[in-house]
Amino acid sequence: MIDIKLIREAPEKFIEAAKLKNVDADIEGLLDVDRRLADAQREMQDVRTRQNAAGKRIAQLTGDAKAEAIEAMGQLKARAKELTDTIDQLQPRFDELMLRAAQPPAADVPVGRDDTENAVLRVEGDLPQFDFEPKDHVQLGESLDIIDIPRGVKLAGSRNFILKGAGALMHQAILRLAVDQMIAKGYTLMTVPVLVKESVMYGTGYFPVGRDQAYLAERDEMSLVGTSEVPVTAYHSEEILDESDLPRKYFAMSTCFRREAGAAGKDTYGLYRVHFFDKVEQVILCRNDEETSIRFHQEILANAEDMLKALKLPYRVVNVCTGDLGQGQVQKFDIETWMPSRDSYGETHSASRFYEFQARRLNMRYRDADGRVRYVHTLNNTVIASPRVLIPVLELYQNADGTVTVPEALRPYMGGLERIEPKGGK
Repeated sequence: MIDIKLIREAPEKFIEAAKLKNVDADIEGLLDVDRRLADAQREMQDVRTRQNAAGKRIAQLTGDAKAEAIEAMGQLKARAKELTDTIDQLQPRFDELMLRAAQPPAADVPVGRDDTENAVLRVEGDLPQFDFEPKDHVQLGESLDIIDIPRGVKLAGSRNFILKGAGALMHQAILRLAVDQMIAKGYTLMTVPVLVKESVMYGTGYFPVGRDQAYLAERDEMSLVGTSEVPVTAYHSEEILDESDLPRKYFAMSTCFRREAGAAGKDTYGLYRVHFFDKVEQVILCRNDEETSIRFHQEILANAEDMLKALKLPYRVVNVCTGDLGQGQVQKFDIETWMPSRDSYGETHSASRFYEFQARRLNMRYRDADGRVRYVHTLNNTVIASPRVLIPVLELYQNADGTVTVPEALRPYMGGLERIEPKGGK
């Protein structure tokens, strides 16, 4: 959520932010409601003050003067009722419009319509040159009997899958490697709920704008999360931390659920865009300082790159353009890993910083050295998500004989297995 004072001071900045981010936000309507609400609240305060003063006077009056004062008190009470009704009507509308206001992007975010206009910052690793006709990950998964999409669809509908044998082992090995890397970096591992109150989805900025992407347990007013960022970020909601306890560096491994409404085309093939997956997510809460946030943004980006370097996968880092930024993100860096079957890089990580946006919604604060209570800054990034990352691992490590070499970093987690072979293979 944005500080309404900032919107009042420079509404054009937030009108432009909504336009650049393709966010449906009515800033002019918000300011109109804000003015009317503020006027009603000010008058209500005045009426309450006058009521208190009149109450004291009435006790000291007699006769006609007391009758007149009682009549005036009745008029104040009637006006207070009118103002209460007005405030009760305007407050929900104000809250609704505030929840849709977009955070202005950082100055170095490129202006663009969608992900095709993201700016490449750097490219890491060499692209493979196959001396045979390579298979895609679905063909490899079927021939090695480690991925079964048809039966996943049979059980749960489109964009579902089953991993088997060495495929399931590799999936778990990647996640466990990520966990070990983050523990070694000093982050605190958490196990968190994946079914949360809708207020937590609003608090982290996934509702109302992204509500159509979530699986809802509407009877219980709960939602399945699309990332453990949601419960981890909200962990300290409605709390006041001490500055000496910052930064808080957390990470969690969880199953994630996404409806992927509107997805189409090649993104729906195989394991790229599915309805459930497992992800290791990192979250940092830090003090309210832009320079500090930027520094931690680079840290969480480096953590994800270290994972891809351990797997020896070629990738690139892009500065996400305005049209591809979320409502609350100040800046986002995506990591895209090379996927031969797509003949392009595919997104595997998103590193975001939000400044106060999520903290204001969650009422998540800290007391600084001077005793002032301030909102924390929040940041998050994928450490690794699977099975999407299985696409480049299987496709880039495949061999001419149809086998797949297990990356060295994963072998300790797979019982020393060096190669995935077809059943009956040597």
